[in-house]
Amino acid sequence: MRSTRIFKRFDLGRALALSALLTLASVMHAADAPSSVSQTWQMLDYLATDYAGAVNNGAVISASEYAEMREFARNARERIRALPPAPASAALQQQADQLVASIDAKASQAQVAREAHALADALLQSYPVPTAPVHAPDLARGANLYQAQCAACHGAGGHGDGPVGLSLTPRPVDFTSQQRADQRSALSLYEVITQGVAGTPMASYASTLSSDDRWALAYYVGTLAYPAATANGARAWHDNDAARSDIASLSELSRARVTQLSDTLGTEQARLIMGYLRANPGAVQQALTGIALARARLASSTAAYRAGNVDEARQLALSAYLDGVEPVEAQLNTRDGELRARIETAMGAYRTALSNDTSGDEIAAQAATIDGLLARAGQVTSAAASSPLTIFLGALTILVREGLEALLVVVALLAFLRKADRHDATRYVHAGWLLALLAGALTWAVASYAISISGASRELTEGLSSLFAAAVLLGVGLWMHQKSIGGRWQSYLKAKMATALDRKSAWFVFGLTFISVYREVFETILFYTALWNEGQGHWLLAGIAAGALILGLIAYVLLRTSRRLPLGVFFSVSSLIIAALAIVLTGKGVAALQEAGWTAVTVAPVPSIELLGIYPTWQSLLAQLAVALMLALGFAINRWRARAA
Repeated sequence: MRSTRIFKRFDLGRALALSALLTLASVMHAADAPSSVSQTWQMLDYLATDYAGAVNNGAVISASEYAEMREFARNARERIRALPPAPASAALQQQADQLVASIDAKASQAQVAREAHALADALLQSYPVPTAPVHAPDLARGANLYQAQCAACHGAGGHGDGPVGLSLTPRPVDFTSQQRADQRSALSLYEVITQGVAGTPMASYASTLSSDDRWALAYYVGTLAYPAATANGARAWHDNDAARSDIASLSELSRARVTQLSDTLGTEQARLIMGYLRANPGAVQQALTGIALARARLASSTAAYRAGNVDEARQLALSAYLDGVEPVEAQLNTRDGELRARIETAMGAYRTALSNDTSGDEIAAQAATIDGLLARAGQVTSAAASSPLTIFLGALTILVREGLEALLVVVALLAFLRKADRHDATRYVHAGWLLALLAGALTWAVASYAISISGASRELTEGLSSLFAAAVLLGVGLWMHQKSIGGRWQSYLKAKMATALDRKSAWFVFGLTFISVYREVFETILFYTALWNEGQGHWLLAGIAAGALILGLIAYVLLRTSRRLPLGVFFSVSSLIIAALAIVLTGKGVAALQEAGWTAVTVAPVPSIELLGIYPTWQSLLAQLAVALMLALGFAINRWRARAA
């Protein structure tokens, strides 16, 4: 048989790697949501707004409207069931079932609106689609478009009394009705303009208006119910930290509704602020950012929990970390890494407490502790720009810390291939790390000039890639250990000495190298992007150069040392190093998923040692223990088989 698979015996590693790849494929598939997501979201939003016209105080007031509401709810449920699998699929289907049941039971308008909006928001989180304009809409352009495209039906002032509209059935919507407008977001209006409304004269404008024009029109229409939101709205926005924490970007402004904000701001204040921001979307740039945003959303989370809105409290708590702390993590890490680690652990434990029916007083106490840590972080990050030495050391340590793990994988692969006299295969390793660096540069360009990589996306990428690499290295470590005992490496190399690397094995080597290097490059690039803004670019570059030199020296020493090692010793040492890396990456992967809100956090009484992937949470420690036990069991089985043979 001429098979030359160098990693032919990686059965366990391949099985685990396949599992990780399936998880990654599921997430990527979910991220590439089908067009039906937008239509389902629009259907849920329409249902939340119009249910009041079908049921009042538990009685049907319009049989036709009620039948339509029931049909929309069931249609939305079927669409959700037909979507590609995602981690939140089961929860989405449960929410859809609950919405159908509430409508069948003729529940209150407030309850149905709350459930429909919650399901719509959860749908966008699981299947992201564009929900905001690229830049602030042009309201003057929107006003002109409205008079040209909409006034004939909806009236010049938006009252639904245009000359054409008076003859239509059903009559056009009155955009000046505040009760109805309170339920609508700019995204709601954009989707209606884009897709139209089936069964009504409202047609789709997707083919006749550009996306920018549709956003400008949506924002303008969204101001018609709030004509008084001028100077008063501006003052309300500038003076209200709670509002500025709730709306920190164009994406959040596009999804915001008055009813969503009224719980914390009051209806009148929410109307003033919403009307002002829709008329002046550029003002959202004055929203809270960084640590101030984290503190405000933490306070809102506690208030929401006390009010009984547990889901909202969890979302606000997650946003406090991902949108508030994560963007300044690099600056915080270079100035006080211990404080950053304490904040991560405390905020993770707080999110878990929110899901465990904890008392309101205990939640408030945890929030107060975290707020104290955030206050210290705010002082650290708002201090004067870092000194040149701080920037230099920060850049150097980040590169060495993040690059060492990837370097060990690359060096182990190169050393093994050379020991096996597989010099032709080393080009796949070099191609893997070179393309990973290129992909990192592309990531930097995308993050800097095209889109903003969210904290959640960053943590998920780090977490899933770490666990994938750990799964592969687990198999590699067990395989290398098997070859290191009983003289098996001699027969293995003899069998492989006269053959060339086949395509599957080549891609395996390339893939392992690329993923191991890119996961580190991805995090490093985002750290450096933040540090670059400190205004010490030349010191940052000097730190990167010094770090690269140190990594180069380490690689040289390791490769020279590996050449001198006897083959049996080489296999033993390599298996231990790779096994240790699998344990480290497991801890880091679980920690990243905890930060993304995918995994609960239970604090453990151990120190945080990031270099070793040790974090003070039971979930990460138990995951590492499980991998360590699998390695110990695998090593024991290898030795037993060697003795038996």
